[in-house]
Amino acid sequence: MSGATQPDTSKPDLPQRCDVVVLLSGTGGNLQAMIDRFQDGSCPARIRAVISNRADAYGLERAKHAGIDTRVLDHTAYEGREAFDAALVELIDSFSPKLVVLAGFMRILTPGFVRHYHGRLLNIHPSLLPLYKGLHTHQRAIEAGDTAHGCSVHFVTEELDGGPLVVQAVVSVELHDTPATLAQRVHAREHLIYPLAIHWFAEGRLALGKEGVTLDGQPLGPRGHLIPATQPGSSL
Repeated sequence: MSGATQPDTSKPDLPQRCDVVVLLSGTGGNLQAMIDRFQDGSCPARIRAVISNRADAYGLERAKHAGIDTRVLDHTAYEGREAFDAALVELIDSFSPKLVVLAGFMRILTPGFVRHYHGRLLNIHPSLLPLYKGLHTHQRAIEAGDTAHGCSVHFVTEELDGGPLVVQAVVSVELHDTPATLAQRVHAREHLIYPLAIHWFAEGRLALGKEGVTLDGQPLGPRGHLIPATQPGSSL
């Protein structure tokens, strides 16, 4: 009988899959960025379903093309935000996600909804929060004479666009920028940092606790992980 050591044929432990539900109301540009980023299987995140409050949202077509389950929950069929959000929670939870992602979901969420997904609900906003919460952020940045603008990923809390920041990407405001040209460059950065934040969460590196946001066990500053305008996108 040979005393030779047998080779270890066991497979290394793989990261546990992180199912994600995406909520959207529009074209789904950020959804497409997530699909493209996660399709090679290098990230444990899996988009389990895409839910929209609008049946005509083009993001639903993007999801269907990628083989992702889709659902429509028309908010106009419910009497008030509380009734709609209760139905939305029931629908989301039927997919048992670990993370819920807002990707242009044009609904103000009720406090009960936000509390239900505390610590596992992300949003992206087209400004360097806390600047320019709400709408028309690019126009407001230009009118203010800002030289820097950008986008922010944050955990969602009951304060509109006010949750703890995860990552921000800076975009320089050029002399002849219009809201449209500035928006185009900001969108390009959104498409980099949103999948990045989801990747961190899916790997268990990103968390929201009592002391705030942590990445790899270390607290992030009040602006989260900041990516300067001069930093190449490929470094993400």
